[in-house]
Formats: sequence, C-alpha cells, structure tokens
Amino acid sequence: MTQMNASAPVLVTGGSGRTGARLVRRLRDRRVAVRIGSRRAAIPFDWHDSTTWRPALEGIRASYLCYSPDLAFPGASEVIAEFSAAAADAGVRRLVLLSGRGEDGAQAAEESVRTCGLEWSVLRCSWFAQNFSEHFLLGPVRRGRLLLPADGDVAEPFLDLDDLADVAAGCLTGDRHVGRLLELTGPRLLTLHDVAAELSAAAGRRIEFVPSTVEEFAADLGQDGVPGEVALPLAGLFTEILDGRNASTTADLARVLNRRPTDFRVYATRAASSGVWAAPASAGIR
Repeated sequence: MTQMNASAPVLVTGGSGRTGARLVRRLRDRRVAVRIGSRRAAIPFDWHDSTTWRPALEGIRASYLCYSPDLAFPGASEVIAEFSAAAADAGVRRLVLLSGRGEDGAQAAEESVRTCGLEWSVLRCSWFAQNFSEHFLLGPVRRGRLLLPADGDVAEPFLDLDDLADVAAGCLTGDRHVGRLLELTGPRLLTLHDVAAELSAAAGRRIEFVPSTVEEFAADLGQDGVPGEVALPLAGLFTEILDGRNASTTADLARVLNRRPTDFRVYATRAASSGVWAAPASAGIR
C-alpha cells in the first residue's frame, strides 16, 4: 500500500450533505482532488440510478460511501454490494464506508465492502449529535418537544460529525486504517432525558423528551416536510436499536485522532450560538 496520490480524485458520495460537505472541506485542506457525488454535481451521482455510477467512478482512486437515506433501510445492502463491484471494475483502489452501530442492515453492507476485493475501512458510528440541528430532529427541538418512539432512559454515546469527518479524511488519504472496522462514539453516554436537559441549557429554554408512538412521531416530522416513507423507517430504527445494545463508548476515535471525542455539551453550545434553534418552527428542514 502507498500513500494516497493527491492528484487522484476522491469521490465523496453525499458530498453536499452533512457528513460529505465536512469531509470535502478536510480533503481540500489536504490538497486532495475531490469529486462530489450528488444528483446536482457536474458529474451527477445517484445511489438509486446505477447508470450514474460509472461516470462518477471514472478516474477515481478512493471513495467515501455515504448511503442515503440510511443503510438500515430495505435494499441498501444490495445497492452497496452492486456499487462496490462497480468501483472494483472501474479501477477504484479504496472504499471507506459510513455505517451504523447495532444495525443489521448496515452490517450486511459492511460485509459487501469488506469482501469486494478493494482496500477498505468501515466507520461504524453511533447516532449523530447533529441530528438535533441539521436533520430530522431539528423541527422537534425548535418546537421544544422531542417526540420520539423510544425509551427515554436508554443511553447513547452521541457522535459529533466533525470528529467523523476528521477520521474519514485520514482513512481516505493514509494507509494506517486500511482493513479496519472503527467503531466511533462520543465520550459519554446520554439518555434522551439527558439530551433534552443539555439542549435546554444550551438553547436557554425548556426542551422536553416525550415518548410517542410510531404514528405520532411520523406525524410530528410531517410538520417539517419529512415524508412518511422516510419517517416510518426512522421510527423503526429508534424502536430497534435504542434498546441498550449501543449503551457503551469505545476508544477508537481517541486512538485515531489522538484526542478526546467532542462532548455533546460542546456541540449543543456551538449549535445554539449559531441560532439554528431560534428559527421559527414553521421554517422546516432544508
């Protein structure tokens, strides 16, 4: 294995999204050429249109795989297997997969990447802190009610996306983590009641956790324009994996970055100072 050639492009799927945009900035800071994989890119890429894969992979030496909407959704592992084979056929050397902790569907996708014949790294992540400010839980936080189909006493080590992007950049540009599964978590466990308290302190107003049914959760997200075909599988994820299976932290992120993971309180303070939670509830999610 050799160090990544900075003149060879890296394909970042989901390159305009939450994890991808952060990763693109870090790669460009390292003077690595980047090809953004999105439907609106100069060379369009769509996970659900395999005719876009080959043009996006042409001349690429490594790719970050960020599947949308989620690896736990039906059919995702099959798509990842097909894409990995296409990447091998196109001469790609390395794949770095963004995966989810405790998700059966995600683990099937991981196996596809590990066995495709290319260099690989798997980043198996806990739930993202930024779900509360940049994704489907933004609206509920703005409304002051985390209406979720989950046990409020089950703990999760929420991961900061900036930490993830730092790890992914290293995996794409160096050889140290080739052939490794890295399980990435935040530094401490928080229940949803704890999260509500942290968000309340940062935002300066009361935000409460409210247990809900799957239907109530989907209806709540519907206020932000999240369609039922996305909200219902998300609810399924809550009921499936927020059962205590992920109630532990790991040292992988600290070993990779040689520093402590970002604490949820630091994230919440930063997000609150940006004003994201002060916007009107009717603004929705964009």
